[in-house]
Amino acid sequence: CASTRETAMNGQSGTTHWALGILAAVGIFAAPPLALAQDNPIRIAIEGQFPPFNYLDTNGELQGFDVEIADALCAAMKAECEYVTQDWDEMIPGLLDDKYDAIISSMSMSDERRAVADFTERYYDSPSIFITNKQSDLEAFAPDDLAGKSIGVSLATSQEAYAKSLYGRSDIKVYGTSPELYDGLAKGEVDVVFEDKLAAYDWLTNTKTGQCCEFRSEDIKDAAFFGDGAGIAVRKEEQDLKTALNAALATITEDGTYNMINAKYFPFSIR
Repeated sequence: CASTRETAMNGQSGTTHWALGILAAVGIFAAPPLALAQDNPIRIAIEGQFPPFNYLDTNGELQGFDVEIADALCAAMKAECEYVTQDWDEMIPGLLDDKYDAIISSMSMSDERRAVADFTERYYDSPSIFITNKQSDLEAFAPDDLAGKSIGVSLATSQEAYAKSLYGRSDIKVYGTSPELYDGLAKGEVDVVFEDKLAAYDWLTNTKTGQCCEFRSEDIKDAAFFGDGAGIAVRKEEQDLKTALNAALATITEDGTYNMINAKYFPFSIR
């Protein structure tokens, strides 16, 4: 499930009812699981600008891997969910300001994010990678190799933090969204982009403009910047929600729902 640019503030009493609804949904209480959850839906934030994980279709509806995973988790919890579209650079601040209850938007569990929010178990893992135009003569991608070169990254991402930390002698060009990043590479605005591999895989293989470019480096993983894959972010005090989401993730993994969604988007396991 992704998001629709709306927020709801239900106050402390709403939070209490919502928590009870979650506990009921996972069977801790014998009360009917849907009643309280329907009164106080779980608010889930999704960006909508990171295909194939989350994007807006021609009708303005949220689609993608994250959306279908969120749908499946809500079904497993027998909980009503409400979706909120949120610009990426405001994702964590919006969570902390109680604009929504969880983020299901391909968020890597970096140390920086763990310092302010809590996360569920990983629901997928993807390395980062350098991508260039097929005509590029770049062959190595260490900081010394890219000194003086321009590197494109997306705003407020782990890739941006990594590039700015390690590639200080390169020109780091920051784009607002992944589609803008890809367009910049296709137009030759940057020499190389540094991006999540699975997100870029969709662009390279399933779009006309993506035929211009290709993966050029080895996979890059650094737990300090990228954490242990993508998880669902919740506020630190919302442990009941975290527990319920982890239980739902285990359920959709065991019953085959996760694999079915995975296969729809990728011809290999991303777990």
